[in-house]
Amino acid sequence: MKKTHVLFVCMGNICRSPAGENIFRHVVKEAGLTSSIEIDSAGTIGFHSGKSPDTRMSRTIRKRGYEVGGYARQFSLNDFEAFDLILTMDDENYANIVKLAKTDEQKSRVQRFTDFCREHDHPEVPDPYYGGGEGFELVADLIEDGSAGLLAHLTK
Repeated sequence: MKKTHVLFVCMGNICRSPAGENIFRHVVKEAGLTSSIEIDSAGTIGFHSGKSPDTRMSRTIRKRGYEVGGYARQFSLNDFEAFDLILTMDDENYANIVKLAKTDEQKSRVQRFTDFCREHDHPEVPDPYYGGGEGFELVADLIEDGSAGLLAHLTK
């Protein structure tokens, strides 16, 4: 299996995309594929660059048995070359990333993360930042679901 590079993208890179990065990293490790799949996350804005993932999101996924790591960074045009698959968490971030693409090939690398969900029928992973704990739980549910579908997609 050729090494695949996967990037999760949300707005600030402190809630949804780091949850995607950390949960999917766990799924990949459990499948014994850490040498075949490289994972990172980024945000479409740089406001939180250098910060750790949101404590509420971290607490939610730690309770589910996932390790939490990483620091926020802003999406870079170089990411189009560095990553085979760029997964956005919502339509706004999808549009923002596609708008940055210079070629059709770069655009083809950008997909909506929820397209990989099998059990949940949500068009987006909603931003839980201004809500309560149930929003973080929903994000974790969607990311667990989509991560299983993503792994199946990458290993078929």
